[in-house]
Amino acid sequence: MGVLRRWRAAGGAIVRVLVVWAVSTATMAVLAGILPDFRIQSPTGDSPTRIAVTAAAAAGAFGLLSALVWPVLVRAVLLVPALVLGLLVFFLNGSLLLLALRFTPDWQGDIAPATAVVIAAVMSAASSAASTTLAMRDDAAYGRRLARLAGRRRGAGNEADGAREPGFVFVQLDGVGHDVLREAVRPVTRKGRLRPPAMETVAEWLDGSHRLVPWTTDWSSQTGASQLAILHGSNEDVPAFRWYEKETGQVMVCNRPSCAAELERRAVARTGRAGLLAPDGASRGNLFSGGAGQLALVMSVSTRRRRFSADRLAMARLRSRAVGAPEGGDPAAVLARVGATRSRTGYFAYFSDPANAVRTAASFCAEVVQEITESVSARLRHERPRVRRGGLYPFLRAFATVVERDVAVAAVVGDMLAGRGAVYADLVAYDEVAHHSGPRSRDAMRVLRRLDRAIRLIADASRYAPRPYRIVLLSDHGQSHGETFETAYGLTLRDLVRAGCGLPVRRRARGTASGAEARAAARAALHRPEHGGRAGEERETAGPSSEPVVLASGNLALISFPDLPGRADRQGVEARHPALLRTLAEHPGIGFVLVLDRERGPLVLGGDGGEHELETGRVTGRDPLAPFGPGAAAAVLRTARFPHAADIMVNSAYDPVTRAVHAFEEQVGSHGGLGGDQSRAFLLHPFDLDGPDPLERLVGAEAVHGLLAGWLGRKPVAEAPPVADGKDEQPVAG
Repeated sequence: MGVLRRWRAAGGAIVRVLVVWAVSTATMAVLAGILPDFRIQSPTGDSPTRIAVTAAAAAGAFGLLSALVWPVLVRAVLLVPALVLGLLVFFLNGSLLLLALRFTPDWQGDIAPATAVVIAAVMSAASSAASTTLAMRDDAAYGRRLARLAGRRRGAGNEADGAREPGFVFVQLDGVGHDVLREAVRPVTRKGRLRPPAMETVAEWLDGSHRLVPWTTDWSSQTGASQLAILHGSNEDVPAFRWYEKETGQVMVCNRPSCAAELERRAVARTGRAGLLAPDGASRGNLFSGGAGQLALVMSVSTRRRRFSADRLAMARLRSRAVGAPEGGDPAAVLARVGATRSRTGYFAYFSDPANAVRTAASFCAEVVQEITESVSARLRHERPRVRRGGLYPFLRAFATVVERDVAVAAVVGDMLAGRGAVYADLVAYDEVAHHSGPRSRDAMRVLRRLDRAIRLIADASRYAPRPYRIVLLSDHGQSHGETFETAYGLTLRDLVRAGCGLPVRRRARGTASGAEARAAARAALHRPEHGGRAGEERETAGPSSEPVVLASGNLALISFPDLPGRADRQGVEARHPALLRTLAEHPGIGFVLVLDRERGPLVLGGDGGEHELETGRVTGRDPLAPFGPGAAAAVLRTARFPHAADIMVNSAYDPVTRAVHAFEEQVGSHGGLGGDQSRAFLLHPFDLDGPDPLERLVGAEAVHGLLAGWLGRKPVAEAPPVADGKDEQPVAG
């Protein structure tokens, strides 16, 4: 029987090759009849038989070159920036076609180089469609197709083929809030007709196999803080997405590669453990490695060359012990063993298949066109709120929604086929689009539909893995909608701070950059210097040291005075700028202000003279934290105790009725502070896993780490963040 199955498999493979060859031949012949500057016959004309033979020979040569030469070309062109690669594959494919035609016997036709690019793309798409259609009818062939998608052979990797202990795949849907997910799994009525939900796969899981629970983020409701805690067990001293550290004069930005590496180093040193994914896991498309041995598109290791400082060596030794490596040895070898590789290594696994490369490149271009169309349409409809969506944004959106998604999903499929024990992947597509179009916009819902198809692909691929897998979906935060602070009030927060300090204010306010994950990922792929971004995006320390540094993280802002040593207290700030704190606290667009009082400790200031002492819980006047829910005081107090909490921290106003906030950046969908859906993330897990008690709420990203570590059979490295007192044990209102 075994021999018979092998013969059947071989026969099926031969049939598929012949069918794909025939499709490619027919495609070339049709294009030769349609395109005026491409012909496969001599100028004097040839018989139909000769034309068919010539087309078949050319198509066969092109297919052979694609199979043999393309992987080598892709490995070479990975030295080219990733965004350029998406366009370069078209020209490389065309060059292969020109080369194939030169090798075709008795070739007497003619073709323009530009036309070769178009023909090669069409032929690759046609052959890919034919191959995929045939594979879908054969489970074994479909499994091999998925293996090729990931650039690996089935069963390869560091896990035994016979491993039967269930593995885990954690898929992070970046920025998808709990309530948005619930809406995305419900059927919708449109024009009197009931339409299927945006996320049909997830809806099916909720009906049968999975349970959905919310969890509440920390005050810093953004990927850097949440993912660091989920993967490494601690987000201590991460007060926001970006903050100023006085002792070094550096602005820390969570998605800057060097900063991500430093934050990971600090977390590993604090917890004494390599991370959730050590030793045999895989980290795909994340800011942090989680201690995984297999990395792709990970920001904390995306720098090409790093000097081995004492701190880096200490972290390398700690991580090597976690994976069983011996003490000592070459530091470079130690880091190589624990997966400290460049983040772009995942590109080769995907782009080594020319059909994948062409499909992704075509989807990239289509996404750019779609974004431009949607932006123009939103402007013509006079949608509000609305932000600028020009410049490089269409390309950054396409990079996040197409390239990062495709490469990360292919890597996850490969990890399952390799039998790895734990995989964590971040899909950032929704977060990027929701920042500019809105969390519940039609644009964002379309992205969720595509993410649902990606989830379906991962679930289908698990059938061919050497071990069973439990697939867990989760988010790192949600997003809250609302007009920007500048749009609503005609000036930026920096202008308001300067006015409160008695400093000159520019006539026209300038919005800060979005700071979405895709911008930093694209810059890393392009090898752009970390400090070479847009003005005001990361380097917001220009000007005399006596002037305040104002940094925005969604609807949370941090104000620091570089020339005041240590953390400035309320008395010191008021001595220098008597009107600043009240200017901020009384502004209608600001919900509350956190400052350190010399005698009363961390103090929250609000409008109408309202004050909330966080250490004692004493409230004077109207409680500034009341609109944000009963858990707000505990979340703010925890951040107030961080060593790098800013001199002044500002949270925008929040309307409990409309659930709107005001981002201090140019975003209509924002996150980073308190207020609305941004603080309410989700966790979707199989029923056979013990989830949180329904009567208890999951509060803080460190608590999520504890839950996931328990599922993996590992001791959690941190507990849920402490609360100030009994009345604050409920989560922040979402």
